[in-house]
Formats: sequence, C-alpha cells, structure tokens
Amino acid sequence: MTFKVVDLFAGIGGVRLGFDNAGFTTVFSNDFEQKCAFTYDLNFTSPKLTVGKIEDIDIKSLPEFNVLTAGFPCQPFSIAGHRKGFKDKNRGNLFWDIIKILKKRRPEIIFLENVKNLKGHDEGNTYQTIIHALTKLGYYTKDMVLNSMCYGNIPQNRERIYIVGFLNKKFWEKFAFPKPLELVVTVPSLLDAKVSTKYRYTKKYSIYNELRKAVKDTTAVYQWRRKYVRKNKSGVCPTLTANMGMGGHNVPIVKVGKTIRKLTPRECARIQGFPDTYILPSSSADSVLYKQVGNSVTVPVIQRIAEQIKKAVSNE
Repeated sequence: MTFKVVDLFAGIGGVRLGFDNAGFTTVFSNDFEQKCAFTYDLNFTSPKLTVGKIEDIDIKSLPEFNVLTAGFPCQPFSIAGHRKGFKDKNRGNLFWDIIKILKKRRPEIIFLENVKNLKGHDEGNTYQTIIHALTKLGYYTKDMVLNSMCYGNIPQNRERIYIVGFLNKKFWEKFAFPKPLELVVTVPSLLDAKVSTKYRYTKKYSIYNELRKAVKDTTAVYQWRRKYVRKNKSGVCPTLTANMGMGGHNVPIVKVGKTIRKLTPRECARIQGFPDTYILPSSSADSVLYKQVGNSVTVPVIQRIAEQIKKAVSNE
C-alpha cells in the first residue's frame, strides 16, 4: 500500500515529520495560522501549508489520499483550559469538520491526537460521542494514552491520547501501539553550552530573588507559575504548552553552572523531538516560536505509532 496523507491542524508539521520519517507521503496540509506557514514552509518543500479554516476546505478538490491525520484543537478539552468541549463554538466543533471529510472521502486509515483529558471530559460523554461518530462511518478504532518520556525516549512529561482507526477490520486487529522505551536521554544533554544573555535571569527581573532561592539543582527543570517556583520532581521537563508564548510564565527554567535561565526555543524543540536540522526562523519572535513548539507534538512518539500502522497493513 502507498500511504498518502492529508494532515489537518498541521501546525509546524510535527505530525507530518513523524509520518514522513515512517515512510508516509503527505499530499495536503492545512492550518488556520499564518505564522505557522512561515515555519512550516521553511522545512517542507511540497506540499506547502494551505492556510485557512478547516470548514473552508473544498473536500472534493483534495488530492487522492488514504490516511487522514488530525491533532485537532485540545484547548476545549484541556485541564489547563476552560474545558468547554463541544460547547466551545470556535474550536470544540471542529471535530465535526473532520467527520465531514471522512464521510465524503473515506480514507482507509485515521490518526487523531489530543490531550489526555479528552477521554474523561464531560464524564466520558465527549469521547464516546467521538468514537460513536467514527464507528458510524465504519471505522474500527483503538486508543491509548502515551507519555513522551515513556514512549519517545524524550525527557518530557507529556501525556496525550492517540486514536487510530481502520476501515479494514483485519488491519485493526493487527495494529498495536508501540511498547514503552527506556528513557536514556536527559534534559541536560539537550541544552546548549552557550546561549544569548536574553535568556538569563538577572537582578533586573522581579522574580530573580525567588528563582535564586528555589533553583538549586542543575539536573532538574523548574517553572515560574505566576506566583511561585515549581520543581519537576520526575527529573524531566514538564509539559511544553502554547502558553510559553503568551507571557512566558510556563517556559521551563534550568540552572547551568551558576546561571539561571529559561530554555531557548531550539532547546524546547529538541524536547519535542525535532532534529536540529529543523529550521526555526530567526526572524520570528521567541514568543511565536515558543507557542508553535508548545502547540506541536513529540515527533518520535508520532513516528513510532506511524510505524505500527504501517506494520499492521504491510502484509495485506
């Protein structure tokens, strides 16, 4: 089987990168954020990111594809958000636009990604509505919550739910999510020895004294949580979020030697599994890059799931 992918809510291409690495071919990508297109198009030659709302996609004009991927907006279901779910008129209803595409084009394989809380949102009703809609279209689904530090060998505590569906029941029966990996990569191993002074905390910052009192461990990762410093006790980076680009209070903090500083956008990208060959545009503000990286996915986890999909359908 030749795997041709339509990638929705593509962001800066984290899902695409994982699937491309597994041998899939992306034929169409879409996101509504123009700033994502600038980063995306620097890293992928074809197709470029089609910028626009998913509801405005001309479904009939989409190229031939047999795989649909969608990391649809998680904020309506996130504990960190308002948890409005399908009641969020701007983002919660976008799942039904995915259903419209599935109904008209019937791709063989679907891959969906969202926050862990999706499954428990509204006492499980939201998740059951999603699965019912997919089942009604003939998809057999499996889901699993995977943590990046357990399934990607990436030192980030990031739990996400992944839903994989097949029209062919035999493929569904053969599919299995990847097994856990030993975490051997550490946060310090992903840090640059020298960074710009703009990332360092000095006396000019109002929170400097609080940081100096709390940030002692050079192997740990910390965060400023608006009013206090929180240490990640698991020895990995806490979940990177889009909020890193909205005021900066969630940007992870480390101590390197005697210097207390926040992670750079490049270091955050590494903690999402992006290779250093992935271009972060120097012309984009750090706030934009933090948001884009935090909104993305852990690439090695995506790649491992894509490899399992490929394995399930390889011997037709």
